[in-house]
Amino acid sequence: MAIKKHLPNALTCLNLLCGCVALTLILSGNRIGSPYTISMQDVAPDHVSTIFKLIPLEDAAYLIGLAAVADFFDGLVARALHVSSPIGKDLDSLADMVSFGVVPGAILFKLLQLALPDSLPSWLTYLAFTVSIFSALRLAKFNNDTRQTNSFIGLPTPACTLVVASLPLILLHDSLGVSGIILNPWVLLGLTMLLSGLLVAEIPLFALKFKNLRWQDNSLRFVFLLLSVGLLLVLQATAVPVIILLYVLLSVLRPATS
Repeated sequence: MAIKKHLPNALTCLNLLCGCVALTLILSGNRIGSPYTISMQDVAPDHVSTIFKLIPLEDAAYLIGLAAVADFFDGLVARALHVSSPIGKDLDSLADMVSFGVVPGAILFKLLQLALPDSLPSWLTYLAFTVSIFSALRLAKFNNDTRQTNSFIGLPTPACTLVVASLPLILLHDSLGVSGIILNPWVLLGLTMLLSGLLVAEIPLFALKFKNLRWQDNSLRFVFLLLSVGLLLVLQATAVPVIILLYVLLSVLRPATS
């Protein structure tokens, strides 16, 4: 068999590998191959413990970013090489369930553990996995919904996960002073329920699939990408939730087209 037939599945497996490693970092509280290497200068003593617990989540976030890139290009490569297959589609969903289903639930679980005061019941932390459950529903729905060939119905699981994965990055590099908001347990629980609802909502969202590079056919996509780059340059990690909100708003204001 030609090597090119295996390239999309290799990218999908890279997505899965990144998700698996990210999950081990989140649950073990360790970094990749080395102990913590963060300078505690200028860090308040009462924040040291929290920072130590967030650093593995930061590493996991970068791995999820790599998983998202691999997930984007596996489909792109499959279409470009004309090697799409049912096995590739199923493999993609299985990999996505780990990287963009289990992992965001685990990140929210850890953040809720940090944020939840002793006055609230500890079982509330397990509500974080509502995102994982609805991600599974979203992926199953996508695989059997013929309306989602050129666009999406509901928030894609990678977009949901990027929002969640950005939270540890924002907390560790908080230049806007939003840590107190993010580490509010009710904010985290509210975000969990909001993202879960968006995953299965009957909202048409455009896909970043370019059949050509003509402006008239892809104006919405180009505008979104340009605004996203600008936001990332200005806000860095804090831009990610804003970009996903922008994605939803642009889709609602201008219905998805093929």
